[in-house]
Amino acid sequence: MFDNLQERFDKAFKTLRGEGRITEVNVGETAKEIRRALIEADVSYAVAKAFAGRIKEKALGQEVLTRVKPGQLLVKITQEELTALMGGQNHELNLKGKPAVIVMSGLQGSGKTTHAAKLAKMLSGKGRRPLLAACDVYRPAAIDQLHVLGEQIGVEVFSDRDLKDPVAIAQAAVARGASQGYDTVIIDTAGRTAVDEKMMDEIERIVSALNPSETLFVVDAMTGQDAVNTAKAFHDRIAFDGVILTKMDGDTRGGAALSIREVTGVPVKYIGTGEKPEALEAFHPERMAERILGMGDVVSLVEKAQEHFDEESAKKLEAKIRKNKFDFDDFLEQVQQIQKMGNVKDLLSMVPGMGKALKGVDIDDDAFKGIEAIIKSMTPQERARPDVLNGSRKQRIAKGSGSTLQDVNKLIKQFEDMKKMMKMMSGMGGKGRRQMMGNMMGAGNKMGR
Repeated sequence: MFDNLQERFDKAFKTLRGEGRITEVNVGETAKEIRRALIEADVSYAVAKAFAGRIKEKALGQEVLTRVKPGQLLVKITQEELTALMGGQNHELNLKGKPAVIVMSGLQGSGKTTHAAKLAKMLSGKGRRPLLAACDVYRPAAIDQLHVLGEQIGVEVFSDRDLKDPVAIAQAAVARGASQGYDTVIIDTAGRTAVDEKMMDEIERIVSALNPSETLFVVDAMTGQDAVNTAKAFHDRIAFDGVILTKMDGDTRGGAALSIREVTGVPVKYIGTGEKPEALEAFHPERMAERILGMGDVVSLVEKAQEHFDEESAKKLEAKIRKNKFDFDDFLEQVQQIQKMGNVKDLLSMVPGMGKALKGVDIDDDAFKGIEAIIKSMTPQERARPDVLNGSRKQRIAKGSGSTLQDVNKLIKQFEDMKKMMKMMSGMGGKGRRQMMGNMMGAGNKMGR
């Protein structure tokens, strides 16, 4: 995410490294590089030019403190301007209403249906009771797709194949939600391959009929400026309340994330970061600006950990570690918890300084599968008592997991090293736990090579 943009910004700030003071010449060169970086990231020329101009104006208007180098000042100013460009602060969903109604809009292929389900899962995790409504009557199997997704995440889906009018289906879904005690109804509308009058008229009629608490526009971040132009076309007609940017885990240049707020005046509220139902994050402009500038995002990393590592499980695990009873079943459980947190490379990039270190490093998203295969090839006795793993048992495990004897031995050594490390850190609280997670991610990456 934003790898190329981060590299270009780093190049821009090199102009000021080693400089003793800020001058119009060196700041002007840096501003030009920043403008080029934004244009290359598919930000419109007008937005990029205005952004670079604000940075130059701010920098020349400030006195540099003795202990603050010009390069450091420019990074700070750029971080503040990036944050402002992307909306300044996180914007929560408006969930007023009984039930609260959320209408999902966007082009076909943007991930609208998938992200309707992701949003429902996220809201379920926060104690709400959502109902998904299938109102796409045009795309083949669209209704079936939403039912499959609903079943996967444990959320009911409303559909009516006898009704052909999406507005009538949406109204029936809201009535069902109100009568059955659902506090949120998420309406999945139809998309088209391009903006057309029929599509815009239909979504306009749905919004007008339902008067939703929230209308969200879902757009593929990898389409760059096209995403921004489409967002503007939609907003001119239905005045949506927020944006969900999908495929932010892919090779996105970042133009959409940086431009949409500036062009439409509407904030990005969520970003899709993967295919799993959990891969939806609240959008925090300040944290995203820090990630773009290579500062990491420790707050988001800790929040992800807190979502997937519950306190009760942590206490039980710590008790086992203190009694030296940590076994391969516990190890496997921790690996699976980390996998739920999302893309491994994205997680590591949230650690300050890791973004540059990971440049060009290929970390397989399935890095932990080798570990899982080996552990699942063990018998219950072998998992509970690793000391019984002799040569013949290891050979059987290697054959059963499709790995080599070397892989099995490597995992056993990593397990023993981690067991010792966890024993030492069991009294260190959260810091020790984060250290443990980092080591486990590293172990997964080594196994994936």
